Amino acid sequence: MAERGVTLLIVDDHPVVRDGLRGMFATSPDFEVLGEAADGAEAVVLAELLDPDVVLMDLRMPGAGGVDAIAELTRRGLRCKVLVLTTYDTDSDTLPAIEAGATGYLLKDAPRDELFTAVRAAAEGRTVLSPAIASRLVSHVRTPGNEPLSAREREVLVLVAKGTSNREIATVLFISEATVKTHLTHLYGKLGVKDRAAAVAVAYDRGILG
Repeated sequence: MAERGVTLLIVDDHPVVRDGLRGMFATSPDFEVLGEAADGAEAVVLAELLDPDVVLMDLRMPGAGGVDAIAELTRRGLRCKVLVLTTYDTDSDTLPAIEAGATGYLLKDAPRDELFTAVRAAAEGRTVLSPAIASRLVSHVRTPGNEPLSAREREVLVLVAKGTSNREIATVLFISEATVKTHLTHLYGKLGVKDRAAAVAVAYDRGILG
């Protein structure tokens, strides 16, 4: 890795952001940008094709978002590490990304040197979190479940409580199975649980259901 530098795939739906990041990494011989993707689906295809060391992943993009892409990269067992680079630091963004398999999470206002250091660390498999994100995660671990569920998450939870499968939920709500899984990941994070049964139990206990 030291001889060729850390190889990167940049994923963001804004061309200006991609150009800016590519230009930034071009200033250092320690990095090589192999390609760019405009959404999560393209990111998965290119990651498999180009085999980068690190994928710089935005989260909110039209079509396939970042969390779904991270989960798919993890499922496929690709060796690349995912470093989230986004403007969003809410629990509903941070926790699903980390749970899906992201190695690190930085905000787009991070200084150049901090970004470079984070990419090197991610390539080595070390977890990188901006101070703001780290404090949020610590706070969440200490007091899970304080963030209210969205209307859609409540709809998904009600169907889960009835024993409805992900595929059936997708049909009922006219959304994709991947979107159902994303909603589940979000509500798991908000309830401080790891599976469907626990989510239903906690939801009844807190009066969210029934």
